[in-house]
Order: sequence, then C-alpha cells, then structure tokens
Amino acid sequence: MSASDETTDTGQPGHTPSRIGGTIVKATVLIVVFTVVGASAAFATFRHSQREISIGAHHATVQPTFSGHATLDAGPLLPKLRLPIDEPLSIGLTIHLGDSDVQDLSELTARDAVIASQPRGEIEKVAEVVNDMALDAALRGLGSGGLAVIILVVGWCAVGRERRDVLWRRAKNPSALQVLGTSGLVMIVGAALFLVVIPETDRPAVDATQWRPLRAVYPEIPDEKILDHVEVSVGAAGRGSSAIVQGMLDTYRTSLKFYGELADKAQKVDVRRPRGSEKTALVVTDRHDNIGMDPVARAIGERADISMLFDLGDDTSVGGRWEEFSLNSLAREFKNIPTVAVPGNHDHGSFVRKQMMEKGFNVLNNRPDTVNGIRFIGGPDPRSSGLTGGYTGQATDNTEAIHEQDKLLTRRACADGRVSVALLHSAASARELTKSGCVDLVLTGHLHRQVGPNETTGANGRTTVSMSTGSTGGAVYAFALGSKLRRPAQVTVVTFDDGHPVGIQPVDITTGGEVEAQQYRPIEVSDRDEPLPLTPTPTAP
Repeated sequence: MSASDETTDTGQPGHTPSRIGGTIVKATVLIVVFTVVGASAAFATFRHSQREISIGAHHATVQPTFSGHATLDAGPLLPKLRLPIDEPLSIGLTIHLGDSDVQDLSELTARDAVIASQPRGEIEKVAEVVNDMALDAALRGLGSGGLAVIILVVGWCAVGRERRDVLWRRAKNPSALQVLGTSGLVMIVGAALFLVVIPETDRPAVDATQWRPLRAVYPEIPDEKILDHVEVSVGAAGRGSSAIVQGMLDTYRTSLKFYGELADKAQKVDVRRPRGSEKTALVVTDRHDNIGMDPVARAIGERADISMLFDLGDDTSVGGRWEEFSLNSLAREFKNIPTVAVPGNHDHGSFVRKQMMEKGFNVLNNRPDTVNGIRFIGGPDPRSSGLTGGYTGQATDNTEAIHEQDKLLTRRACADGRVSVALLHSAASARELTKSGCVDLVLTGHLHRQVGPNETTGANGRTTVSMSTGSTGGAVYAFALGSKLRRPAQVTVVTFDDGHPVGIQPVDITTGGEVEAQQYRPIEVSDRDEPLPLTPTPTAP
C-alpha cells in the first residue's frame, strides 16, 4: 500500500500517527531554525548599529549597548557621564559627541549646559533613533529567519525523498572523513554564532573606566533628582577639565533656576481664557535657539487653554543641522497641539522646513490652507539672513523676493475670498496684503519687538488688524540661547470664534524674570459676514 492509500481509524486518508508526528517534527525544526537565525541576526544587527544625528550643538554618533546605561562621551577634554536606563534586557546606548559649528570652546560648553537644562527634546530624539535601530534589527532578523526557512524547505524538496533516504542510510554508518568534515562544520558554525551573539568581554581592569557619583566629584551641583543617578568617569580628563566642568555646572544651575522660576510664574499669569465656542492660539516667533523659553511659552499656553500654536519662524540662528535641538524642543513642549508654521529668514534653506514637516507642523506654502477650522495664508520668508550656510545672494535679491511674495499672497487671498489669518515672518511680506482688506488678521515677527496691533481699512472697505510679536527667545540679534534672557521676550494669545479672530493679548516676559499679560484687545472686523471680492483689489497688482 502506498502512503497516499494509508487511512486512519476514522477512515480518512493521509492522517496516520506517524505522518502527523513527522509533520510536527518538521514544523518544530522550521520554528527552531527561524527563531535561532532570526534572533541571532537581529541581535548582531542591533549590537553593531550606529546612527549619526545632531544633539545639541554637536554632530553625534549613537550606538546601542547592553550596559544598561546611557553613556555620554564628549571627547578627551571632558569626563564621560552615564545614567542608568530602566529598560528590559539591559539595553543602553553610548553617545559620542563629535565636532560642532561653534568655534569657541567656552561658548560651546555654555550652550551645552543650557541645552542640558532643557533636555527632553533631545532625549526624545535619541529614543526615536534607538527605537528605529531596534525596529530595523527586528525586521532584518525576521527576513533572515524567513530566508533560512525558505532555503531549508526548498533544499528539502529539491533533494527528494529517495535521495534523503540514501543520505540517511549513509549517515547511520559514516566514514571517518565524513565525521571529521561534519565536526569541523559544526565547530565553524558554533564559533561564528559565538562571535556574533556573545557580547564582547570586558577590557582588562587597568583599562576599564572607573565611575564615581557626580555629586561626589562636584558637590556644588544643583539639587536635582535626576543628577543623583549620574556618574562621572574618573581619570585625567576629569582632573584636567575641572574648571570647564565647573563652568558648565554653574551655567546649568543658573539656566535651570531662571527658566524654572519663569515657568512657575507663567502658570499663574492673568491671561484671558476662551469663552463659549471660542478657541485660542499661541504665537511664538524669533526663538533663535532659546529652548529655555519653550516651557515658559507652554505654561502660558496652558493657562490660556490654547488649541493651536502659530510658529512665525527664526527658530534657529543660521538654519544649520546642529540646530535641530531647537525644533526638537518646540515639538516636544507642544506635542499634540496642532502647529501652523512659516520658516523665517534665519531658517533659510531646506533643513528647517523639512524638520518642521517631519515633526507634524502644518507649514504654509504661499497658498490658502484650512487648519482646525481656520483659513490661513502665508509662507516662508524668501530672504536669507546672510548668516545661513551657502548664501551668496545680494540685498536687492531679498527686496525683490519680498515684493513678489506680497503680490502673490494678496492675489491668492483675494481670489480665495475666505482667508481669515495671514502668518508671515516679516511684515514686509504683507504690506499690500494688509491694505487689500482680504484678510482679518496679519501676524508677523522678525523685528524682535512688538508693533501694533494696528487697524487698516482696505480698498474693499474691510478692516485688517496687524501685529508683530516680539522675540519669544529674547533675542538681541541672531542668537538667543543663554542662561538668562538677553532682552525682554514675548508671546501672543489670539482668540478665535467660528474661524475668525475676535481678540488678541500679548504676554511680556522681562529680563528680571517677571511674566505680565497686557490688556486683552477685542478685534472687530467690519463686514465680516459679507463675501469678499473674487478678484484682487486695485491695491494688489
């Protein structure tokens, strides 16, 4: 009787106990092969992965480890720092800080200290990178395990039953050469798996890094719980850089105290909250890398119960990759808050715009767009500050670009007929737009000081309110990051009802650490319910 003619006790063909047992054995072998190969490939891939990212003011390399610690290696001039990570499987990471666009060591360490006082944006960025490496490793493991199973199955079928029977009979009585060859193959495969899977052994004790609690080495550091778990390497770098480290700790302490107290006061500021069907939005502009102000702005936003954020640009100083920390911080503080953004002239280039979009910001592009029931128009500042990398343009190019943007926005806003708010970095991009009466409210920044709110009656009889908000980062010129505000800072709360602006209220932050809200000003736009002309007004060429 052939195998296909075999029957079980129930009369069903092909289901004898031996056949079922063989199927189970085959499935078990395939599962074991898939698991071993896949896990080994995933482990090896993850363990040898590394990613280059920007952290703070540095280009950096992130490598996963199984040390259970996050270790920061800033090079030979500074001691290493490490912090335990509460993760399964003792997963940790090492961050190697590389070069920076900052030329002065004192300025660089001061920036690092301020960024360290507001680290959550950078921590989330690093966590995303490590998670991406883990996901890539897992996918490669799945692919490797699946490929091994496919090869095994194809090979099994290609050999055929008769040839397998012959090989099995020979395996029962192997020759000495076959035994030697098989043993050698097993040893090679075992050694390869050992080198791939088993972690590297520790270095000799004489080369091993010695760690001490940070407070034991620098007893005057601020009383922060997270610092209780930080350890510092002990060696020549630690002894030779004590003055640099002490300066960083002083800057860290000053920054943490100043901006922490500001955020506490911002939680109590007397700002108007929305009533009935109203919604509020917070305007930030010209932050120029000062991430210390982000928790302060968020506290004011929570106090005003905002449902949107308007970012009017100049989040960076030169639009460089190393300034990604500024966008990381803003996105982290206003997570889950819809953000409408326009890059400024210091954000010139593709990097800042790309980062804004990757972080989920609604970046306006000189066309009408509806977000959260509000009709917007706006776009990136077409000028370059002259500080951005690779800039070779002339001042006349910038002037012409501004005029062209103004004409374009005016034409499109008037043709759309439903635009309520224009968001631009500079008021120079909205002179004709403001005069046209085709928008209710024009919000800008760039000047680093408040201008307005002002009312302008357009050629169509409609009223447009315009206002420039002062620098949220307290910037004097192109850079605002520091342990304290360099000049007074500002944000603005805008109130909306049924998609239209109905009120505006700037909030001032002084260099002395006070947070004061200006008087709420209602916005009364005339003839709001009448349709706008469907063609540009005479003032919009």
